Amino acid sequence: MKFIDEYRQSDLAWKLAKQIERLTDQPLKLMEVCGGHTHTIFKYGIEDLLPNNIEMIHGPGCPVCVIPLGRVDDAISIAQQPDVIFTTFGDAMRVPGSKTSLLDAKASGADVRMVYSPLDALKIARKNPEKHVVFLGLGFETTAPSTAMTVLQAAKDNVNNFSIFCNHITIIPALKAMLDSPDLKLDGFVGPGHVSTVIGTRCYDFVPRDYGKPIVVTGFEPLDILQSVFMIVKQITEGRAEVENQYARVVNRDGNKLALRALFEVFEPRDYFEWRGLGSIAHSGMRLRPKYAAFDAEMKFSVPGLRIADPKACQCGEILKGVKKPWECKVFGTACTPETPIGSCMVSSEGACAAYYNFGRLSKIAERSSANQTF
Repeated sequence: MKFIDEYRQSDLAWKLAKQIERLTDQPLKLMEVCGGHTHTIFKYGIEDLLPNNIEMIHGPGCPVCVIPLGRVDDAISIAQQPDVIFTTFGDAMRVPGSKTSLLDAKASGADVRMVYSPLDALKIARKNPEKHVVFLGLGFETTAPSTAMTVLQAAKDNVNNFSIFCNHITIIPALKAMLDSPDLKLDGFVGPGHVSTVIGTRCYDFVPRDYGKPIVVTGFEPLDILQSVFMIVKQITEGRAEVENQYARVVNRDGNKLALRALFEVFEPRDYFEWRGLGSIAHSGMRLRPKYAAFDAEMKFSVPGLRIADPKACQCGEILKGVKKPWECKVFGTACTPETPIGSCMVSSEGACAAYYNFGRLSKIAERSSANQTF
């Protein structure tokens, strides 16, 4: 298949891996920010191709994973209100709150529906004028423009029984939080691809300028990842720190101006927004501007709004910060599986725990068991 097969050629993958190995034997920690990259890395065994001196650290670029328990509880609270149809993307339905999930709420009688886009939710609102339809706005700048454009359409058509429970987040404040974290020493970044199609590459200039770290915006095929790692390591060995664009077939310097225009028209930054694992990060969340308050579910419904700690057994927070690997969590692959998730990282298709479980769990669990027996 054109534009796919070319990026999955095993002979080229081996050549790239050898070129990376020849560049340096210096220990390096590189973070892939996006959960989609994590899945590519494990699905295609890229970690096994890379030399032992290069360690891939998994970042917080999974929007379903970073939503805190309290916000899940707020969503469930809205869904359980009378005459509400609550709509959401499929993977968010199974994210555990403090006591239950949206899927459990649906089983208990709440009208929770899976949709493929916010426009689907708007269509449901038009067909059910006697109900109030709420869409769970979730994701980075990748998905936020589609939510924004849906709000603009709802305003234009006077669909007053439609609103957004907004949990959209932005990547740059999170990236800064990772760079400022004393727990994590990183040498470079495999930069997010999908987000960058919207925001462009210019906004990453602060990474090399202020922190002296290279970042390479990267596509999602195996050769994309390997080429990106090669580009990062080459920068390091040459004493450079720059923003480079490996994903030039999709991403440009200034992003998608139409999408950004819609995003800035509808949303404004929150003062603070809580991320699972990272805590509250200034200006990292979006909310609807006062002009569109009529479509803000938080203005229409009373929600608990509580901050709730993760279960003690769950180490999603440390995994999202890159401090721990999924297989180092004691409940990984045992009490916590995709069928019975304890943490959000095991739920989402972009979650690091789900990636490990689906593509590398047996070897890692064996390693952990062996280590435990040794001690």
